Amino acid sequence: MSHKAGFVSIIGKPNVGKSTLMNALVGEKLSIITPKAQTTRHRILGMVNEESYQIVFSDTPGIIKPRYGLQDSMMNFVKGALSDADLILFVTDINEQYDENDVLEKIINSTIPMIVLINKIDGATQEQVDEKQAYWQELLKPKHIFAISALHKYNLEGIMEMVLDYLPEHPPYYDKEDLTDKTQRFFVSEIIREKIFNNYQKEIPYSTEVLITSFKEEEKITRISAEIIVERDSQKNILIGKGGAMLKKVGTEARKDIEKFLDQKVFLETFVKVLPDWRSKKNYLKSFGYEN
Repeated sequence: MSHKAGFVSIIGKPNVGKSTLMNALVGEKLSIITPKAQTTRHRILGMVNEESYQIVFSDTPGIIKPRYGLQDSMMNFVKGALSDADLILFVTDINEQYDENDVLEKIINSTIPMIVLINKIDGATQEQVDEKQAYWQELLKPKHIFAISALHKYNLEGIMEMVLDYLPEHPPYYDKEDLTDKTQRFFVSEIIREKIFNNYQKEIPYSTEVLITSFKEEEKITRISAEIIVERDSQKNILIGKGGAMLKKVGTEARKDIEKFLDQKVFLETFVKVLPDWRSKKNYLKSFGYEN
């Protein structure tokens, strides 16, 4: 019996719902989701495995014009996702004002088959949906256009069938038991980062990185130490909060989610460390997994 396998890259601007879409398609929460743009920094693979196929979805950072080293690295992850894709899922928000030029530069001349997904249609009129569909059909001439709500899992069923049509016959690329290419440590650091994005304003979430410095699995508890990296002392003070209250809140929220994720009792300790200008320094970016 023939077996299909291939890479499907989810591409779009920041905050259009790419991570929500991948989580819905894979059926697991692999990518963190916050209301802020540029939450996703890495290329995260999520696999859907059945007897006769393996779909490898890539959630990618939102496409932007990079302003510093970290954003350069994020765009390199997008480049990688486009270079090995068998199919592109281009996600656009129904409310976007036709300003996806940064994305279009990367995909408009691509020879890879493309499906356009117009997301967040739950608050839209049929007229708005029709207008957007006509616009994208004319501009990109994609194989298909779906109007969806990733958040409410609306109209996603047809996407999976369509995806399979464009995958080549190929043995699985990954073990059929695998759900992702990332480690538990990676997801634990992402859970902590999600809580930082949800609890702080302005530049704090963007200037923060989370490193897991210790991960010890004991019989009844997993003990985790995490370092939260910031760029300035003033950010460290905001992150810790008065009497350590904010850091404690982040730690408590993260611990609860990590316990659910690991299905195990967790002891989590967090420390804050200042590394000036880490987002622009290649040696730091490399040690944090952003540079190959």
